[in-house]
Order: sequence, then structure tokens, then C-alpha cells
Amino acid sequence: MPTEPVVVPQDQQDSARRYTPEGYEVPAPSEDDVLYEIRDQVAWITLNRPLILNAVDWSLTHHLGRCLERAEMDEDVRVVVLRGAGRAFCAGGDLQSARFYPKPDDLPQPSMMDNVLRIWRMPKPVIAAVRGHALGQGIEIAGMCDLTIAADDAQFGEIQIRHGFGPPMLVTPFLTGLKNAKFVMLSGEVFPAEEAFRIGLVNQIVPAADLDAAAEAQAKKLASLPPTAVALNKLVVNRVYELAGFEAALNYRDDPIIRALNESSRDDKVSAARLATLRDQGWGAFKQQRDAAFQE
Repeated sequence: MPTEPVVVPQDQQDSARRYTPEGYEVPAPSEDDVLYEIRDQVAWITLNRPLILNAVDWSLTHHLGRCLERAEMDEDVRVVVLRGAGRAFCAGGDLQSARFYPKPDDLPQPSMMDNVLRIWRMPKPVIAAVRGHALGQGIEIAGMCDLTIAADDAQFGEIQIRHGFGPPMLVTPFLTGLKNAKFVMLSGEVFPAEEAFRIGLVNQIVPAADLDAAAEAQAKKLASLPPTAVALNKLVVNRVYELAGFEAALNYRDDPIIRALNESSRDDKVSAARLATLRDQGWGAFKQQRDAAFQE
């Protein structure tokens, strides 16, 4: 059984180790960063870094890729449910991970783009079950799933603009339309499940206590259908978006004009100051500086 996290007083913390603002030690990367379970032809894939709201680092990316490949290849799996352990789906990219646990140089792994494209191309439907925060990469991972069921406590947002970053995966405009996409991506606002449903990011909202049951019920319905017909319908819907330039949009960094602007964003004075705060003063100071304009 996993051990319960223990609060370590600040004066007893090891500078070589990583702690949450509350004083919990963040575990080192492991195979348990993503969990895999099969029940009744449904593969349950769980992002499992709950202390830091399932933020994305190299380990989570690596093990998510392995689990998605396993689900796709397993003939006993008809449907996949992707969820987060603890109180969040995924709070986005882990900006501090590399400082404490850099990726091994010899580790072959997919990028998160590779992972979401596997979701996109997989003939089996993938359901995102979202509770708590789905921010940055989190909102985009959920967006790349075929269906998204949200708990009524879910919060969504493309907040990477507050850091000075562009979108990791450009899926939001295809889900929400022009005006809604610009508001979501330019404002950096965090908004509730009801708004996510209104603009097309979510298919269904359920009470938080019922999220897993609702995801399971939907998964069982899909699993009961002829798998070839399910694969066909997923393929033809995706093909419409591919003909509209979906995959080219995901690879927007290949455009030389966009690539140049994206690279120059690292020299932006506001962004540079915020990242310097993260490096020199830690997450709490960075978050306060980043979110100052968004506090009520």
C-alpha cells in the first residue's frame, strides 16, 4: 500500500528534494505516475501525481504513452477512460520538475503531442473524466479525447498565456469556434464546467460524486456497440476536421512566422521576469506574480 504523505516543516526540508507549498514531499518519478486497469472491456488510465494535481512532466508523459499503446493493442479493450487521481484531472505542465528530476538522456519516449495524436487516431473511443482543474495541457488533453464528462466542480482554462507561453496543443479553436477560442486563449481565465459545456469543451456535467459512475456508464454503452462501426464513425468525424486542417494546426510551430514569434516570446520582459521569480523565489511567489491581475 502507498504511504500517506507527511508534512515536512520548512526548516527540516532537504533543498535537494521537492515539496509542495503545504510541505508534502513530491515523490520521485515512477511507473506509478500513470495507472492502468481493465474492467469489463474498459481500460481505466489514471494520471497519478495527485500532490501536484497531476501536472505533466517527462515521467507522466512517458507512462501515459505506454498505457495508451497498451489499451490500443489490447483486443479485450473496447473503450478507454482517462482520468486524474485526487482532486484534479491535470493542472498543466510541471514547470519545476526538470530542476529536481531531469529526464534521463537515454529514455526514449513520446511527446505529449504524440500521446494525444494516439488518442485521436486510436480506433477505440476515449472518454475524459474531468474533476477539479483541467488547465493548460490538461484542458487540451481532455479536448483531444472523443468525449468529455465533467464533474460539477471542474475548472478549465488555457492559462499558459499568463506564463508567456503559446498553447501546447492547438485544439481549442476546433472545439469552441472563433470568438470563444480567442476569449479562452487570450484571457487566460479559469472558468467552470457550465461555461465549458456552453462553448463545446464538455459533453456532460454530473455531480462530482457521480463522475466515475457516469464515465463507466457511457463507456459500457460504447463497448456494447459493434467495434468496427464505432471505429468507422470516429474515423469519419475526425476526417472532416483533418480535411479542415486540424493536424496542420496542431503543428503550428512548423510555420516559420509563428515559430519566430514563439521563440521571441521567451525574450518578452514580462515572461522573463515571471520565470526568474519561479527560479529564484519559488512557486508561491511565481504564482502570486502570475495571477495578480486575476485575483478578485
